[in-house]
Amino acid sequence: MATRLPSNKVSHWLVIASSVVVSMLKSHRKLFVLFAFCSFCYLFCLRPLILFEFLLSLRSFVAFICLKILTNQVPIKMSGSEPSPGPSHSKKRNRIPDPESFLMSPMKKRPNSGGLTANEKMISINIYKHLMRSSSTYPEKGEITKATAQMMGTSEKTIQRIIKEYKIKGEVTSPSRSTPKYSIVDKLDDFTMSAIKRKVHQFFFRNELPTIKKITMAINDDEDLPSFSSSTVSKILKKLKFKYMKRTRKSILLDRPDLMVWRRTYLQKIRDYRKQNRKIYYTDETWLNEGHTSNYVWNDLDIKSSRQAFLNGLSTGLKNPQKGKRLIITHIGSSEGFLEGGQWIFEAKKGDGDYHGEMDAHNFEKWFEKILNKVEPGSVIVLDNAPYHSRLVERVPNMSWRKADIQTWLKGKNISYEEKDIKAQLLTKFEKNNYNKKAIDVMAAHKNVILLRLPPYHCELNPIELIWAQLKSYVGRNNKTFKINELKDLIEEGLSQIGTVSWSKCIEHIKQEEETMMQLEGLLDAASDKPTQSFIIDVGESSEDSDSSESD
Repeated sequence: MATRLPSNKVSHWLVIASSVVVSMLKSHRKLFVLFAFCSFCYLFCLRPLILFEFLLSLRSFVAFICLKILTNQVPIKMSGSEPSPGPSHSKKRNRIPDPESFLMSPMKKRPNSGGLTANEKMISINIYKHLMRSSSTYPEKGEITKATAQMMGTSEKTIQRIIKEYKIKGEVTSPSRSTPKYSIVDKLDDFTMSAIKRKVHQFFFRNELPTIKKITMAINDDEDLPSFSSSTVSKILKKLKFKYMKRTRKSILLDRPDLMVWRRTYLQKIRDYRKQNRKIYYTDETWLNEGHTSNYVWNDLDIKSSRQAFLNGLSTGLKNPQKGKRLIITHIGSSEGFLEGGQWIFEAKKGDGDYHGEMDAHNFEKWFEKILNKVEPGSVIVLDNAPYHSRLVERVPNMSWRKADIQTWLKGKNISYEEKDIKAQLLTKFEKNNYNKKAIDVMAAHKNVILLRLPPYHCELNPIELIWAQLKSYVGRNNKTFKINELKDLIEEGLSQIGTVSWSKCIEHIKQEEETMMQLEGLLDAASDKPTQSFIIDVGESSEDSDSSESD
């Protein structure tokens, strides 16, 4: 009778078998399969107890072999014929010239292109679970996490976060798409930007040099304006196209020369149009949210809690509503009030952000064509420089165009050129300003109507801005349900209550602003010519306050 093999020698036998398996994986695959089949039959028929102990340890052994293969520690010879040398004739698939060396290369990490998707996270969880069940190979959890991270090509912290998310939620989710972030400066409306511009110009009126620190204090001291840090004020000034310039023996904040010319030209033209007794219309857009209400309200400071209010039969006061949906309003008016039938009100797609993104040239031009049929010939329409007000009739060539396209455009305009001319020479064959015609300018010219554009960030010269303030005040005082339908009704009511008297007062106020700006132009010239003895800024110094002074 054959003697029974001791159980403590089973593990020794498995170690020897492991070595045989690894060597057989390299070559003689058929011989190994035959050997394994015969051994299994022998054990099953004659040594069932040894077979049972062998099967108990087989799970760890299989996990060990799989891990070695996954971590490229066991080379596997690919089946099939060796790839023939020379270029591949397949265009759909890139062949690997040496599969064995490819599998032996180091594992690649996952590219850092955002968070893992839900599918990738689930694969990580499945690998982690599989390795957990093979805990005899990995006695510590840290090793399981490390092995999972290696297989996924990511970091251990990422795997830990995924496991934590799975334990808490019972599922994994893909990362949410990042929404564009708007800076504080981008969220400011034209009215606030214009008010800040005026704060700077008040320094010019006092013949005082404005600095970032002084401007910040002036803005923050105004209760009607939000508070900003010095760095934010600096960004606002750059957006307002102020330039911090160094001059001999002094430094001063000045408008760009082209904007100064634009403003001066506008003031002179509108003065001339008034002398010619032309009727002047003003148009602009604004917006209102469902939750628009008054910013200031009376509060009972004796009420400390909702329980106290309930016991006393009182309320906790008015609550701040959510912004909700938004309506965009476009209108036009003159000293005689709003133009009848000139309103254009529609619901915006977004409830916040810059409302100008909701407008487009096509719809604006359709509305403007109706307005041109209502205004008198020879009248003037004042508007700003929004992109949808400035669509060009045709594209003008530039350096981004192909040379052949530029030549075709020149032929269509009957402009001569030579074939050997390069693109830069072709672009000098015409005057660009002669072809920068705007679509609404052409439409207005057909109706004998003059368009006058405001300088950038000079909405204080448009009286309709004051009209919008009255409309928003009326809606804020009467908005109760904060629903879109009630908002539309309140807008119609508010527009009907703003008549000739309100428009005349606002236009008179604007005339005073125009006179003040005309005087300011002379003060700026005087300030730029006058030397400053006690204010010196060295090269590289910022626009912050400088207390250093130097005597002659």
